[in-house]
Amino acid sequence: MYEIVTEFPNEIIYKEGEPCITLYQTTHRYAPENRQEPIVFKHLVHQIEESLEQKYPNFDSKLMMESFYELQEDHAFWAHTLDGLAILASPNGCIVYLLNFPVDNLAIVADSFRIKPLIRYFQSAETYCLLGLSSNNISFFVGNRYGVNEIELGAEMTGQIEEIIGKDHADGFLTHGRFGGTDGNATFHGHGGRKDAIDIDIERFFRYVDKAVLENFSKPMKLPMILVSLTEHQSMFRKLSNNPYLVPEGIEISYEALDLGQLTCKAWEIMEPLYLEKTQLLADRFKTAEAKDLGSDKLTEVGQAVFEGRVETILVEADKIIPGRFDADTGKVELGSIDDPECGDAIDQIVKTVLRDKGDVVVIPADKMPTKTGVAAIYRF
Repeated sequence: MYEIVTEFPNEIIYKEGEPCITLYQTTHRYAPENRQEPIVFKHLVHQIEESLEQKYPNFDSKLMMESFYELQEDHAFWAHTLDGLAILASPNGCIVYLLNFPVDNLAIVADSFRIKPLIRYFQSAETYCLLGLSSNNISFFVGNRYGVNEIELGAEMTGQIEEIIGKDHADGFLTHGRFGGTDGNATFHGHGGRKDAIDIDIERFFRYVDKAVLENFSKPMKLPMILVSLTEHQSMFRKLSNNPYLVPEGIEISYEALDLGQLTCKAWEIMEPLYLEKTQLLADRFKTAEAKDLGSDKLTEVGQAVFEGRVETILVEADKIIPGRFDADTGKVELGSIDDPECGDAIDQIVKTVLRDKGDVVVIPADKMPTKTGVAAIYRF
């Protein structure tokens, strides 16, 4: 009755159909912390039931709620959660996100989904790639400030790697000796007089990795990439790399010596200054655009520009909610009251349309916003 998904945005946010149910819940990876989570979930589901009865008394919600009841009893699901959970459900279906960061518990029924937390989680402003590299293997990760996930390389790339390094390479072509400490840095010793041949093979392997990663990951994703490898491999790879997305600073340790939590912490130490710089550049771009009448922070003007397809980038304040409705068919914004149980968030409805039209949406904290209204749009024309 539900589908666990990883891509955002998902088609469900574009399909019209009320009611829209949004549920966020903090979860835990391990026992005993995760044992109470089905109980918390049950309470949130009860809130949804009450909201449906109050806001949509004539709607038959039995079929729609089956997804939540199924999840509630799915013991295997609750045994394999991460740090947070997001569920979007409507008469068109139910999707589930397992998140690498905790979220505030929330259960809301409205005429649109509450998606800003998901946008912030998936947005490119905080997203990066990691290339874990050794002399005979690679791993590729995508992450943000909250966590990293390993990406499958694919059978073709894996086969090419095996062909390039040869079957004997991993069986003793190099020995890895750790002397003088346990910092994860290894000293490599060739067998006999074969060091020059070893270096040539490593260089050949690195050239293939650089080209394959650029074509298969960096060009399509257009994300900054951090190299995670031993110091000597950092130097060799950077000399031959043609990847413009490779950031100057790397993590100089074997990626195999780090768990995902350690990898996240070290990566964000590198990425946070770049993120702050990018955020400031976006704020400066908005101010320049606004001065030329190519941007606005007024909700009614932004709504009209979204309707006309003129919004290239919109900055939205992370925790700002503007009660109201945005009509994507007319561009009109109708403000409402926070006390109105049927009133959604006009910002969420606007950014949904921007995403549909392939615009960029960036969710940033209030102290980094260039305006006080909660929105700042940069126009295409």
